[in-house]
Amino acid sequence: MGMSVTISAASEQDAEQIFRLQYLCFQSEAALYGNYRIDPLVQSLDSVREEVAADCVFVARLGDEVVGSVRGRVTEDGAAAIGKLCVHPRLQGHGIGARLLRAAESALAGERGAKRFRLHTGHRSETVLRLYRRVGYEAVGTAQGADGVPMIVLEKPAGTYVTTA
Repeated sequence: MGMSVTISAASEQDAEQIFRLQYLCFQSEAALYGNYRIDPLVQSLDSVREEVAADCVFVARLGDEVVGSVRGRVTEDGAAAIGKLCVHPRLQGHGIGARLLRAAESALAGERGAKRFRLHTGHRSETVLRLYRRVGYEAVGTAQGADGVPMIVLEKPAGTYVTTA
C-alpha cells in the first residue's frame, strides 16, 4: 500500500528541505530562460527560514519528505502575493500543486484577510500558466523580474479560492 501526499503548514524544521526542493524544481524554469540567476535559485537558506517564520507557507509531504511547497503573504494593498510554488519533478502532474495553492489561498483569505490573490510567473512557463488558469487566475499585466525575466501577473478574487478544488 502506497503512502499518500499530505498538505500542512510548514514548520521551521522544513526550511532546509524547502530550500533544497526549490533549487531542484526551479532548474527547469532557469533552463527555459537561459538564466540560472532567477530568484528561487539564488535565495539563501536564511531567507527561506525567514519566510517560513513570517509568511504563510505550506508543504506537501510524502512520509517525512517535503515534495512540494508554496508561500504567500498579504501585501499593503490587501492582496495575497503567492509565490515559489513547486512540486518535486517525479510527482508533478498529480494535482499536488493545485492542492498546495488551495491551502495557501484558504489560509490567506480566511486567517489573514486577503481580498484577492496575485502571483507572477515567467512568460514561457506554459505548464504553470495552464495550472493557474485552470484554477481561476487571469492575466492582469506584465512585470520584469529582478532577475530580468519577463513575468505575467495573474490575479483572482479571494472569494473564488474554493473553486480551485
